Amino acid sequence: MSYCKEDGKDQVIFATKEDMDEPSKAIINVQDDSEEQPGLILPNGDINWECPCLGGMATGPCGVQFREAFSCFHYSTAEPKGSDCYEAFLTMQDCMSNYPEVYPASKGPSSEDSAELGELNSSKTESLGLGAGDASNAANTEPARSQS
Repeated sequence: MSYCKEDGKDQVIFATKEDMDEPSKAIINVQDDSEEQPGLILPNGDINWECPCLGGMATGPCGVQFREAFSCFHYSTAEPKGSDCYEAFLTMQDCMSNYPEVYPASKGPSSEDSAELGELNSSKTESLGLGAGDASNAANTEPARSQS
């Protein structure tokens, strides 16, 4: 005679040899593989905020900031893509720095990467005709907008 024992959240079923000789009467719900689960980007081009690939980033303490930055990048038409999302990513990064237990700091670039970045930034500054002190101001300068 078979029986079932509950152990916390688990159920342990003990079956006899006779039970095992009979065809199973258990009903198993098998997910149809033909139904593909949507990925990060839905077929219509929208972002699937419920995708497990986001690892909870869209719902964490900085979820709003993450969604704004990610949306900005996804829908960006600027060249290079996302270059118009600097402020949104800074806001997200600032929020994440307030929750180091949830968003641990990454190791960051290696010293070799940092040196290469430094060279790229200095050559860009020179090509723009800016001095070392002017480079930070150039990033904060917005082009004049015509009023219509």
